[in-house]
Amino acid sequence: MHLQQTKAESRKTGGPQYYLHNVTTSVKEFLRRRGACPVVLQTPYGITASEFMAVDRDHKIDTDGAVVAGKVGHDRIQQAGGNSSIGEAIRHWYGLSTGDLGRIDVEVTIHPDDHFILTPTSVQMRKGARSKPLPKMPAPLSFHRDHQGKLWKDQIAELRRASGAHVRWAAAQIGGVVADHRSSGASHILESDLLRAAGAFSLLGLRLGPYRGKGYDCVRSQFEFCKRPPYNCPVEIKKHSKGFGYQVTKYPRLPRAVVLCMCHDGVNLPDHIDVIELSALAEYLRA
Repeated sequence: MHLQQTKAESRKTGGPQYYLHNVTTSVKEFLRRRGACPVVLQTPYGITASEFMAVDRDHKIDTDGAVVAGKVGHDRIQQAGGNSSIGEAIRHWYGLSTGDLGRIDVEVTIHPDDHFILTPTSVQMRKGARSKPLPKMPAPLSFHRDHQGKLWKDQIAELRRASGAHVRWAAAQIGGVVADHRSSGASHILESDLLRAAGAFSLLGLRLGPYRGKGYDCVRSQFEFCKRPPYNCPVEIKKHSKGFGYQVTKYPRLPRAVVLCMCHDGVNLPDHIDVIELSALAEYLRA
């Protein structure tokens, strides 16, 4: 399946638009039933909400934002309330060069909550001959004993080149918190004590938001890795990742969060829930 640019020269009437081509049967049937649905965009950091809508060939979105009958004749991705095209959004998140994107190869996953997740896999400039692959990175913000996300490893490698002393300081800070939690009497330490590592995480590219008593613990947290745009994502603070399940059902809006824990012992966590295990990260930073 791919997106093909149209209206490249008509910037006064909305700029480049993208039609869906070679649409799979499941996606086609989904759009025919609904007329339109919200698009969740996969970025190098993970999924993010967007203002884009996937619109069926026989429908359109009117000026009030309602889905009504239309005669466009093409399945497409429409800007809806946004001020840029899906191509510009993909360029923003993936750090692509300037110039109109002519073709974007994509994969689509239909989500039970009636939106779909759009994952770009390669792009081709409108006047270019070669396509550029966009690697898919599973669990990109996870770092634990069983999976070290490439985004984390690239960020740490870049920081080591810039200042090895800063990375050693971060390792000492996180390692100290880990050592305290492994000491005698650790059962009485509150999970919020993990926030003593917030300064180290800030240096590593994760700014933890304020710790709250309602909803996700640090809902206004922000990742900024490898000179990519900042990415906002809730962070839940826990001693053990296995105790996370109830948050997914209690806070169901856009199932994307990162669990920051001392011990990753969760099994079969939901999709788009990443885990940072302090002990594993401290060992990697010290290496």
